Amino acid sequence: MVHVRTTPPRPVEVAAVFPELAPLARPAVRLHPRPGSPSVGDSSVGGPLLWPAGEPWPHCEEAHLHGDSGFRQSPAEVRLDRHARARRHEDPYGPSFTPEEEAALERKAAGLAERLDAGPPWPADCPVPLLPVAQLYLRDVPLLRPPAGADLLQLLWCPYDHEPDWKPATAVFWRSAASVGDVLTTPPEPSEANYPGYVPEPCLLAPEVVTEYPGSLDLSPASREAVGDRSRWQAAGVDLDDSYAEYPAEFYDAGLAEAPGWKVGGWPPWGRTDPYRLHCQVCEARMAPLLTIASFEWDGGTRGWAPREDRAAAHAAAHRAGLSPAQPTRVEVGSADNMQLYVCPASPEHPHADLIQ
Repeated sequence: MVHVRTTPPRPVEVAAVFPELAPLARPAVRLHPRPGSPSVGDSSVGGPLLWPAGEPWPHCEEAHLHGDSGFRQSPAEVRLDRHARARRHEDPYGPSFTPEEEAALERKAAGLAERLDAGPPWPADCPVPLLPVAQLYLRDVPLLRPPAGADLLQLLWCPYDHEPDWKPATAVFWRSAASVGDVLTTPPEPSEANYPGYVPEPCLLAPEVVTEYPGSLDLSPASREAVGDRSRWQAAGVDLDDSYAEYPAEFYDAGLAEAPGWKVGGWPPWGRTDPYRLHCQVCEARMAPLLTIASFEWDGGTRGWAPREDRAAAHAAAHRAGLSPAQPTRVEVGSADNMQLYVCPASPEHPHADLIQ
């Protein structure tokens, strides 16, 4: 880890105002991704994976309509465009490459473009190499709770929308880092992506443990009524801002409940739908949140969660689209939503589940 990010103290201690919520507190690890040049030995978003050279690289075997979104760029071209845009606008939060890295990306982009120009697009049934999304070492993120003998989580996805939910198909791998001998140095890449937001920008992480509480949608009816009762806040001496005076539950949700951004564990960020429970396909156990893949680290309503080190950037004037410091990974899922991954608490080796929220 090469940078530090620190979440400011919450403006109100939830358990002091609502003691009944104290048992619902959960730890979460905010990952705080920031553009960098991770290695296979780093926890990262969009970085290279510690993948055994003798193990086949995972591919998506489902049918794909190549270019059906109207977008037709390879991952290398996407990253080069971002780099050029950041350099053109002197964006300190954008990706930057060494001359050697830029030359390597240009060679890769040219090679993929030559393949596409040589003939018709890949057939719809052609397997698509998956893209690395995240690699997390247990030493950096102790909340992972991997299977016995594993200390490394690797997440990949297919950079195409998949029905019925129109999201990338995900694949999760647990492994022991010490068991990996020779590392695959040049994994295959898809010829194109369905959308640039499905191509993560390589980021280093600064994991930080925080305490979360469930959002109001996850509370019991009685507790939901309590956080929306202005008199409860007044009795505790909390002076709500005028913008929240009529809707105290919004203050609770935006600034006190669950942290925004990429994180492991904690409470899920519901919003597009009401909460619903996911159950393991194998044993029917209620599944637990593993990872939140966020389109943004904060927005206008959750800016108070911006780390101290990013406060100036978070409160600066509007940034150009695609150059926001709140979107370091350049990932965007759904309509600027979150993708949540869930695992079975009885056995992490049981199939995981994912959904857009």
